[in-house]
Amino acid sequence: MFYVNARAFVERQMNNTTEIIMQTRNKRNEQALELPGGRLELYEPILEGLRREVYEETGLTVIEVEGSQKYVDTRGINPDFEVECLEPFCVYQTIKGPVDSVGMYFICKAEGNLLVVGDETKDIRWVTIDEVSRLMLEDPRQFSDVDRAGIKYYLKHRFEE
Repeated sequence: MFYVNARAFVERQMNNTTEIIMQTRNKRNEQALELPGGRLELYEPILEGLRREVYEETGLTVIEVEGSQKYVDTRGINPDFEVECLEPFCVYQTIKGPVDSVGMYFICKAEGNLLVVGDETKDIRWVTIDEVSRLMLEDPRQFSDVDRAGIKYYLKHRFEE
């Protein structure tokens, strides 16, 4: 199997500190910390899939996606073959493991009320960047296998850690 994913760093500023949404995967045999996001449906536009996944898992509505102003598509040129291009924050590809996937991470802002339990998620909460860094240093394996690399990239390139 091969999956394409859209994942979100949903950010907010609180007390002069950046916080992001973290949640716990709530599937049989999976209890890792993770970011909101998931698999795109066949031919689903990337930002639509990102918004859908964030809403299903957290209850929040994405209101801003960093880089989305650069979005272009080829709609209207050939109605039988349309393509979109946009700028994610970063991308990943699994290079070993049980599931082959590629995905894009986006930095977003969202509004609404957090769910208590989302679509295969629980313990949905805002976490400070300092706390995310601490958790990563304590035990990086507590994060999902996919998000571990994305979070390391985010901390390094967004906060120069």
